[in-house]
Amino acid sequence: MNIKGYRGRKILTLILVAFILQLSFPVTVGAANNANLDLNYLLYVKNLLETHYFYETTESELIEGAIRGIFQALDENSQYYTREEFQRLTEELSGEFIGIGVYIKEDKGSIIISEPIKGSPAERVGLQAGDEIISVNGENVKGKSLEEVTQLIKGEAGTTVKLGISRNNNRIYKNIKRAEIIINPVEFKILNDRIGYIKITQFNPHTYENVVSALREFDKKSITNIIIDLRNNPGGLLSEVVNILNLFIPEGPIVHVKYKDNVEQTYYSNLKKPKYKLAVLVNENSASASEIFAGAVKDTKVGTIIGVKTYGKGTVQNIIPLPYGDGIKLTIAEYQTPNKSTINKEGIQPDIIIKSQDQQLKKAIEVLAQ
Repeated sequence: MNIKGYRGRKILTLILVAFILQLSFPVTVGAANNANLDLNYLLYVKNLLETHYFYETTESELIEGAIRGIFQALDENSQYYTREEFQRLTEELSGEFIGIGVYIKEDKGSIIISEPIKGSPAERVGLQAGDEIISVNGENVKGKSLEEVTQLIKGEAGTTVKLGISRNNNRIYKNIKRAEIIINPVEFKILNDRIGYIKITQFNPHTYENVVSALREFDKKSITNIIIDLRNNPGGLLSEVVNILNLFIPEGPIVHVKYKDNVEQTYYSNLKKPKYKLAVLVNENSASASEIFAGAVKDTKVGTIIGVKTYGKGTVQNIIPLPYGDGIKLTIAEYQTPNKSTINKEGIQPDIIIKSQDQQLKKAIEVLAQ
């Protein structure tokens, strides 16, 4: 190798890079440090990318990237969503969507049914957790993403989709009629010792009405000891958890919400005399509205919190649609428990700490039976 020639080319390359940098960024180091980074500066950088960036990109891709970059400067719960992402978010929050009624996941390149929704078309035709989806309307889905398979399964209510399923090395084909799916996030039953059990998986617009239905059944049997299971509940709508707490919490504050510029709003219960004794199960995945519930029960002493410390998401988000079908989720407030304890990044500490899931339920029954 000609070392001298190599060094010459290397020096030339470095000089060329330096020359391009000088042309592209005619700003001194001192000026850059003191620069007021405004919209014009962002447009300046965008123009540089469009002029010099080697690979092809579109203006819409650059703008989407810039918007996502803005949200990286905010808290972890504020987020930008594309049109498809925003549609999924609003469906999830509404508790209603058009489909066959299954939760699916991607696992090592395969699309697997996590769980069919109770009472859905998928459950009625016999789809099961663990089934692998291998085709949709005759189209092989091997190598397709979760999003692509979801879009293939979706369609208008009343239309039919044909799924190919692999189960225990057998291939099964099912014709499933799409329908409006309403997610009921509440399950309830009566345990031994005349204890009611209510599991709430999320606080969507149908949570309150289904909790009321559960309590109505308990009232018929004069059951006043109730376990509320909020384990793995990520939260949901503030209005729903406030309405539900009005069924349990004595007259007084439920939650304090602190907005920008020291504006504070307090939600109150109007319940004169609570008639239920509660045991509330929580874990490290109980977040947001679940923590509002647990915090209110703990502070007002109408029940016992059992499990492990909760997630610690003490912020409130607003969902804002944007003109092109995309949207944002923006943190607009923090909340505190009735005694004004801060939850964000702190969580709710249970009254009784138990790590074992089975032992948590057993302890709840024991506490209520006393």
